[in-house]
Amino acid sequence: MADFEEAINRIVAGLQKKRRVMSRQELEIIAYHESGHALVAESLPHVDRVHRISIIPRGIAALGYTLQLPTQDRYLITRSELLDRLTVLMGGRTAEELVFQEISTGAQDDLARATDIARSMALQYGMSERLGPQTYEQGHPSLFLDPTMPRPRLEVSEETARDIDREVHTLIAEAHERAHKILVAQRPILDTLAHLLLEKETIEGDELRAMMQATG
Repeated sequence: MADFEEAINRIVAGLQKKRRVMSRQELEIIAYHESGHALVAESLPHVDRVHRISIIPRGIAALGYTLQLPTQDRYLITRSELLDRLTVLMGGRTAEELVFQEISTGAQDDLARATDIARSMALQYGMSERLGPQTYEQGHPSLFLDPTMPRPRLEVSEETARDIDREVHTLIAEAHERAHKILVAQRPILDTLAHLLLEKETIEGDELRAMMQATG
C-alpha cells in the first residue's frame, strides 16, 4: 500500500525534493498555506475530501501540496461545487494573509486555476447572475479536460467585456471572503495543523478530521 501511495504522490505532485533547502520562515509559510487549503476543504460540503497534506517539496515548483481524492466518478459539476472549489483554492493565500499579514508568490498556481474556473463559469457555463444564462465562448474545451489550451478570442462589446471582468473579479473576491470567514472561525485548528505539519511534514486526512472533531 505504501508503494501505491507513493505512486499517487509522484503522479499528482512529482518526485520528492528533500534536498531542497528552505528556511524555517519559508517552511512556516508553506505549512500555513497548505493548512489553509486543507481546513477550508474539510469545512465545505461540495468538494473532495482531503487525503493527505504535505510540506515536502515535490516536482519542479511544488513546495507543498494538499491532495484531495474523489469518492466517485463525476461527469457533471454544479455551480455550488465550482464555488466551493474556488474557495478551497483561495484558502492557502488567505491563511498567509491572516497569519502573517503578508502574501507570497506561493499562490500563483492557485490564482491561475481560480481565474480559469471563474472565467469558465462566466463565459461557458452560464453561471453568472450578472451575465445571465448564455455563453460567450464557442469551441473551447472544458478546463477539466485540458486547462492548457489557449482561450479563443472573445467577440463581445467593450461593455460586455467589462462585465465579464467584473464577474470574474466578484467570483474570486467572494471565494476569498468565504475562505477568510472559515479560517478566522477555526484559527486555533489552523495553528495546530500548521505546527503539526512543521513537525511531521506529512499529515493524513483522517488525522485532520479527527483533529477537527476533537475541537468541534
